Amino acid sequence: MIGIIGAMSAEVEALKAKIENGSTEKISGVEFVSGRLCGKDVVVAQCGIGKVFAAICAQTMILRYGASVIINTGVAGTLSDRIGILDFAISSSVVQHDMDTTAIGDAPGLISGINVVEIPASKELSDKVLELAAAQGEKAVGGVIASGDQFINSRERKSFIRDTFGAIACEMEGAAIGHVCYVNGVDFVIIRCISDNASGDAEMEYPEMVKIAAVKSQRLVEAIVASV
Repeated sequence: MIGIIGAMSAEVEALKAKIENGSTEKISGVEFVSGRLCGKDVVVAQCGIGKVFAAICAQTMILRYGASVIINTGVAGTLSDRIGILDFAISSSVVQHDMDTTAIGDAPGLISGINVVEIPASKELSDKVLELAAAQGEKAVGGVIASGDQFINSRERKSFIRDTFGAIACEMEGAAIGHVCYVNGVDFVIIRCISDNASGDAEMEYPEMVKIAAVKSQRLVEAIVASV
C-alpha cells in the first residue's frame, strides 16, 4: 500500500479522481480515498497545513491502511540558487527547523526521544524520483528539506535555515511525515515543487503557480507509483 499525502486540495484532487474502485473514509477529520492507481494499491489524503495535521495523516495511513511507503507532494520555498520556480526539491533527508531545545544544550533541530536532527528519506525512493523527474524533462535537486509551523517570508530566517541545516527548501509538513515514518520503519520521500526563487521573490501569482505545480507533481507522483 502506497500512501500519498498533500496539504492542499490542489495537490491531491486530480490523483483522487484517477483512483479506480475507490472507497472514502473520514478519520480524525481527514478524508482518505483508497483504491487502485497505476495498477497499485494506494490511499490518498489532503492532510491540511502544518506538522500536526501531517503527522495525524501519516500515522493513520500506516495504522489503518498498512501503508509501507509514503509519498508527500506539495510546494515549498527554495533556499538554494540551484533550484528555481517550478523546479523540484527531492528529500535526501528532512529536518524540523522550528524544533529548538538549544537552551538545554541540544543542537538546533534535535528531536528529543529519537535524538536525531536529520531524518533520512529512503535513498532508493529519492534516487528513483530524481531519475523519473529527469525522464520527464523536469529539473530536480536532492537535498535536505526543512519543515516548521511557520510560513517563512523573511530572508534572515531563510538564511538561518539554509546555513544551520544545509536545507535546499522549506515548507510546513514533510519533516513531520518523515518523523512518523522513521519511528514506524516506513519508507518515505518528500517531493516539493518550488514556489519562489532563492531571494524569496515570486515570478508569477501564487494561485497560478500552484495550478501548474499540481499538474507537474501529479505526473511525477503517478510515475513513482507505477515504478514502486
